[in-house]
Amino acid sequence: MVVAHPQDKAAFYAFVDRFTSVASPETFTMLQSPAGIAEIDHLIRQKVAQMQTE
Repeated sequence: MVVAHPQDKAAFYAFVDRFTSVASPETFTMLQSPAGIAEIDHLIRQKVAQMQTE
């Protein structure tokens, strides 16, 4: 898992490959508020957990 092992490059590349294969090409502006960043962090962790159970 990328979050648990941030130095694991193989895990990172596997995550990016899997994520980009299902990701929308839509782009968003960069969040600046701590609340917005925390919400995105939560959503990413939630999606990663969902992908692991599939």
